[in-house]
Amino acid sequence: MALETDFIDRLKAMAVHPAARGLADDCAVLGDLVLTHDMLVAGVHFLPDDPPESVAWKLLAVNLSDLAAKGAMPVGVLMGAGLTGDADWALAFADGLGQACASFEVPLLGGDTVSMPQGGPITLGLTAIGRVTGDAPSRSGAQAGDGLYVAGVIGDAGLGLAMLQGNLPPDDSLIDAYRYPEPLLHLGQLLAHQVSAMMDVSDGLLIDAGRMARASGGCLNIDLDAIPRSVAARLVAGDGREALLAAATAGDDYALLFTAAKAPIGLDGQFIRIGCVKAGEGLSVADHEGPVPLPARLGWLHG
Repeated sequence: MALETDFIDRLKAMAVHPAARGLADDCAVLGDLVLTHDMLVAGVHFLPDDPPESVAWKLLAVNLSDLAAKGAMPVGVLMGAGLTGDADWALAFADGLGQACASFEVPLLGGDTVSMPQGGPITLGLTAIGRVTGDAPSRSGAQAGDGLYVAGVIGDAGLGLAMLQGNLPPDDSLIDAYRYPEPLLHLGQLLAHQVSAMMDVSDGLLIDAGRMARASGGCLNIDLDAIPRSVAARLVAGDGREALLAAATAGDDYALLFTAAKAPIGLDGQFIRIGCVKAGEGLSVADHEGPVPLPARLGWLHG
């Protein structure tokens, strides 16, 4: 079993407050407040030569994406930075964070900074605080008979990362999908009252769908041919099974994955049905050729 999974399982024993949701969700829900915390580490979550402004944007955006999956409106953020001695990088990052906060109209409320040991990577953390009206949807509400839907596109960021690593010819729109993800905040707020379960897709569609299935105690059936992909991604990678599986396991999409007893109303064209929920457990994947064996790697895991 992966270190990340073992570590979280150990922490669950102490996360007994109802707000923690048993650590089976990406956010804590304390009354009408939603709290989430994500970290970025150089060489793990971003490339060492990524522009510092893009790292700042991504740090904010990935946390706001968690709020989007709860239908929350952001009210502020706290930021922690473990910095190296690169003053130019740090100041450019700070400027980029200011621009990102202004773009999303989210105030920086505080935080902390420390110096990293010699040779240590830049390590960044951000806590985002949001507010909901009504209940915040969890991962655990999917019911047999529900439809399974995605809002946003799958696989663009993975292709953008491959391009930055020199494995594909560059395409600016796909590189931007990796460096500058767009949290679906407004859409999440509109969906929150119409869904049975919702989460964002951060580590890969398949691995995150598996987490929803496990939390809900059901089986998520996915039509691989139906997953939404951009025109740019289809032009670069094609539409074959291998390309679709690569998209579904790549991560960094920050789309919204949700279930609902019936298709949400008033949001035509902003989501697509990719499957359904059935009795059972785990994942079932198929395409036009028939059942698709699950790959050994469903997405990103630490450790």
